[in-house]
Amino acid sequence: MAETTVKKLADVVGIPVDTLLTQMKEAGLPHTDAGEGVSDEQKQQLLAHLRKSHGAQASEPSKITLKRRSTSTIKTTGAAGKAKTVNVEVRKKRTYVKRAAIEEEERLEAERKAAEEEAARLAEEEAKRKAEEEEAKRKAEEEEALRREQEAKARAEKERAAEEEKASQEKSKRASVPKTAKKAQKEETEEERAQREAEERKQREAEEARRKQEAEQRKKAEEEAARRTAEEAKRIAEELEKRGGEGQEQPREEEDDKSSSIVRDAVEAGYRTEERQSRRRRRKPKSAGVAHGQMKSSMNKQHGFKSPTEKMVYDVEIPETITVAELAQRMNIKAKELIKAMMKMGEMATVNQYIDQETAVLLTEEMGHTPKLVKGEEEALEDDLATLADYSGIDSESRAPVVTIMGHVDHGKTSLLDYIRKAKVAAGEAGGITQHIGAYHVPHEKGMITFLDTPGHAAFTAMRARGAKATDIVIIVVAADDGVMPQTEEAINHAKAAGVPLIIAVNKIDKENADPDRVKNELATKDVIPEEWGGEYQFINVSAHSGQGIDDLLDAVLLQAELLELKAPATGPASGVVIESRVEKGRGTVASILVQSGELNVGDMLLAGAHYGRVRALVDENGQQVKKAGPSIPVEVLGLDGAPEAGEQVQVLPDEKKAREVAEFRQERDRDVKLKRQQASKLENLFENMGSAEASQVNIVLKTDVRGSLEALIGALNDLSTDEVKVSLVSAGVGAINESDVNLAMTSEAVLLGFNVRADSKAKRLCEQEGIDLRYYSVIYELIDDVKQAMSGLLAPEKREEILGTAEVRDVFRSSKFGAVAGCMVVEGTLYRNRPIRVLRDDVVVFEGELESLRRFKDDVAEVRNGMECGIAVKSYNDVKEGDKIEVFEVKEVARSL
Repeated sequence: MAETTVKKLADVVGIPVDTLLTQMKEAGLPHTDAGEGVSDEQKQQLLAHLRKSHGAQASEPSKITLKRRSTSTIKTTGAAGKAKTVNVEVRKKRTYVKRAAIEEEERLEAERKAAEEEAARLAEEEAKRKAEEEEAKRKAEEEEALRREQEAKARAEKERAAEEEKASQEKSKRASVPKTAKKAQKEETEEERAQREAEERKQREAEEARRKQEAEQRKKAEEEAARRTAEEAKRIAEELEKRGGEGQEQPREEEDDKSSSIVRDAVEAGYRTEERQSRRRRRKPKSAGVAHGQMKSSMNKQHGFKSPTEKMVYDVEIPETITVAELAQRMNIKAKELIKAMMKMGEMATVNQYIDQETAVLLTEEMGHTPKLVKGEEEALEDDLATLADYSGIDSESRAPVVTIMGHVDHGKTSLLDYIRKAKVAAGEAGGITQHIGAYHVPHEKGMITFLDTPGHAAFTAMRARGAKATDIVIIVVAADDGVMPQTEEAINHAKAAGVPLIIAVNKIDKENADPDRVKNELATKDVIPEEWGGEYQFINVSAHSGQGIDDLLDAVLLQAELLELKAPATGPASGVVIESRVEKGRGTVASILVQSGELNVGDMLLAGAHYGRVRALVDENGQQVKKAGPSIPVEVLGLDGAPEAGEQVQVLPDEKKAREVAEFRQERDRDVKLKRQQASKLENLFENMGSAEASQVNIVLKTDVRGSLEALIGALNDLSTDEVKVSLVSAGVGAINESDVNLAMTSEAVLLGFNVRADSKAKRLCEQEGIDLRYYSVIYELIDDVKQAMSGLLAPEKREEILGTAEVRDVFRSSKFGAVAGCMVVEGTLYRNRPIRVLRDDVVVFEGELESLRRFKDDVAEVRNGMECGIAVKSYNDVKEGDKIEVFEVKEVARSL
């Protein structure tokens, strides 16, 4: 198609070239010469400018009227035989109405009919309701009249009996009266009785006539109310029809407001009509003028409600989770509209389904309201507890350090503490092993020290870990004749994880085969460097048997405590931590608690984790009852409703209601956390956490049979780490899987892997109870492949673009339906209609979008293969030119692997 120039356009329009150039300049076009070309977009820009300058509307008219006039000549023969020419002019007029306008008229007609039916229905329901109320009132009046009648009869019977009794008494008194006088007296009494019965009969007839008259009046009033309601509905329908004919050009929102306003007026009018009827029935004859004036004034009252002309915007409070129905109610919309909006966003939900806070915020903004985030129940409760435990107005005082003694079994932990306390604690223990966490406070000339003695046996690793979290300083006891053992390493790892300062006590220094340098060398390999070697850890040589070095050990503890500057408020509500808890026969729940701040008194309401209760008694480590306990003082508490977990926080609350509320909420939260932990610890569930921050690394607890296998596996697993996914070996060791390994995997959400080893019975039972993923392997590459597969699932998929086909534009045609249609030849691959496309001009991308139409001859086709001709219409792009290339492509996601 030849390109249109300015001169050709001026000739077609019928105006001088100079005038057209002037108009194009005003429209912002760069044309200055009559020979320059004019594209379709420039024509549209010029046309829009001319329409705007002549006051035309930007929007298209709803009606278009086309007029056509044609003139033809007819030759006829007149009466004289002469030929006569007659000019015949034919005029045609055709009007095209947009489909949208017709649909709008149909919509307005449907709305008018719906409003008319709604008004009639509401008026009928109001009349029915009023009639039911009047009927109920009439029945109540009849029952009241019947009750009064029965009371009157009873009263008459009673009076009659009294008169008869009186008459009999007079008769006995007047025994001497002549017979004639007695007969006269009897006749007189019968005459009075007949007169009284006649009066009662007249009263009943009058009451029956009155009720009949009231029923006729009610019937007339109901007929009058129905007639007025029908007239009101007819008037409203006529007004709706009149407004619907006049307001076709008004916006839809205005029509809805008018319709709803008319319906409300109809309801209000019907209500006022029924109110007038009821007032007319209730008024008395002597106050007719006053009641008529009141009715007239009520008719003149105007309805004060006005429909809002703008959409209401609400501040919607959104907690952490909320149901769809509750969110819709807070936005004052229907739930189905909210579900429809969620479907547009690609989310499916039911009315009673819970959605998270982020989704609720997006929905609220989508519906045009303002979201207002509020704290969840858990955050609110914890904030309230933090407010109750506020010690800002209380001065802090220095407190005693809390020291935990940890180490391997039979390395002398309890004996060391026994010497310090000057009491034989170890003698009363089963097998010389501490079975529970013991807590003792020991006075010293340089200050008081609180000791926590944790069990050293491997089965009690979990209690040892909780003891490390509740302490300020940790003393690691290592036997000088035995050296560093596996449980010594575990104790050091737990203490370091808790961020607690370490002091190494080399015990049994008085033995002949004692070798403290060996202990230092072995601990140095564990990154525990002595101070004399340039490290930060104090090594004290002690003997629990002879007392050698005990004073140096206590001095080291107090020196470390002085560096820590330990302080706590000594007054106010107490807070602390649970050391251990158990249930004893006859005493109930007994919890060992270490008070960290404030003062704990007998009678306080105590909250310990998910349990609560009033303190019935406080017992110190010597079995003596005390009235109160301050900071750094361990006591046994009686009175809790259950045994809390070791390590739970303890706090005194002002009332039982608050304690019960928090305890119940924590119990529910603990159940949810346990379920989540069970799911997170499974290797195959790592795929579900793809893209989250927690899924960026795989936590592993590894146990092998020999040291060589362990080192080989550690090196292979560390080599699997990439920038996106990392392998984190939480713990790696040699030997069977025990409870310590299970507890470590549980707290770190790790996968427990065993190579040529098995778990003992207690570890298996704990794994089943807590839902820990435990896997056994006997071939190294199988273990590595499983971990590699889990890590590959965490990698983001790679997106690759593949060109499916290319077509070359041979010619461009104009279509009234599609605009520019390109006649193309497929030169490579296959073209698909439902794939994205690019338009290339001189091998440079000028447009990216999708196809409007793909045709072979007159048929729509889904694909066109190489070597075939086709017609292509590009959606939202009309500047396709001859020589352009159109390529069809798709983007594929390819799973990545390590």
